[in-house]
Amino acid sequence: MEKPGDIIRVFTTSEAVEGILMPNAGEFLVIKLSSGYNLGIDRKKITKIELVQKYFPETSKPKEVAQENGLPTISILHTGGTIASKVDYQTGGVIARYSPDELLGMFPELSDIANIKSRLISNMWSEDMNFAHYNALAEEIRAEIKDGTDGIIVTHGTDTLHYTSAALNFMLQNLPVPVLLVGSQRSSDRGSSDAGLNLLSAAYFISKQKDFADVAVCMHGGIDDEWCLILPGTKNRKMHSSRRDAFRAVNVLPYARVNFHENKIQFLDKTYRKPMKDALRIANFRKNIKIGLYKAHPNMYAAELEAFKGYDGLILEGYGIAGNFPVNKIDENTKENDLIAAAISNLSKSGAIVAATTQTIYGSVNLNVYQTGRKMQDLGIIGNYTDMTPETAYIKLAWLLSNYPKDQVPVLYVKNIVGENSSRLEFSE
Repeated sequence: MEKPGDIIRVFTTSEAVEGILMPNAGEFLVIKLSSGYNLGIDRKKITKIELVQKYFPETSKPKEVAQENGLPTISILHTGGTIASKVDYQTGGVIARYSPDELLGMFPELSDIANIKSRLISNMWSEDMNFAHYNALAEEIRAEIKDGTDGIIVTHGTDTLHYTSAALNFMLQNLPVPVLLVGSQRSSDRGSSDAGLNLLSAAYFISKQKDFADVAVCMHGGIDDEWCLILPGTKNRKMHSSRRDAFRAVNVLPYARVNFHENKIQFLDKTYRKPMKDALRIANFRKNIKIGLYKAHPNMYAAELEAFKGYDGLILEGYGIAGNFPVNKIDENTKENDLIAAAISNLSKSGAIVAATTQTIYGSVNLNVYQTGRKMQDLGIIGNYTDMTPETAYIKLAWLLSNYPKDQVPVLYVKNIVGENSSRLEFSE
């Protein structure tokens, strides 16, 4: 009798397919194809099943990883996601593979780059993370730095990786070593996985740098497996739901392009932070701070904004160059706009910090260009001349309100603290 994990060949009334049997019950038999995708087959159409190879679970205990003299030490902190995971064929779920020997088993080239220390911090989907997790992760990074690591890789789910990279950029002050966040769009057991190149490129970059001490993201730079980009932590964004090159630098150039296969690093921008001799300082988030992120849309109602009453701050993701919101009464059909303007004004007067960003993602906010932008400033909205993505703006506002008196926040918000606001905008395809 075939069991989950066995490689089987299934014959149906119309075709024959081969794959790994997955745990399943019901009307459909599920196998994992060599491409990594699962295929469900109607059991009524199956004429025969052949066993190709029996599955034997791993029983060996992890071996101690030898440390090589002369190689740097890189700490890998695993928080979840797919980059260091594989399928457990007994349950059908994805399990974390996070010990040094298991990572070296998946990516043996790592042992030629550095001595690897690896720890499981959490094993969660990135969409479940919150500010408390950022605080905990920062403390784990502090522990590795105190232990003498030469660099840190944080493996992370891609959905909110750009939020976390921005948060760590603000939190970690006086860094002495690089901190790179790495994810993968496709799980490690798929032939098209980007996990290996992303992780190896991050490790290679860290091993070759002596003057880079910033928080950045290392992800695919193209759809093939040629090179990765080192992206600024506060100026990157996930721009595609599934492509391997989903992450892009926004309004700036990437720090560098890494070709691991050819042992090449090409720097494109050297405005990154350098190692600091001062003691590492962590400026945490307040766990209970309430910041909203609201997107302008046609046919808005004031009641939508009134839902943010009692919040500490609100990011308004508006239209175009000014981050415009519908605050002008033009005719009988736009009476609601007066109420929207009043709702924004009331939020600001209540003590909430309200800031404008633009839905265009690229470009900056200029509240002086149109009448609407000037009116928005009169309503108490800040953010003029900033070019942060909405996600970075959200993180920055939360961090500022966690660490500074509220009356200082409007001034600090429009300043450049860790590269989040550009002095000039760069174009990149």
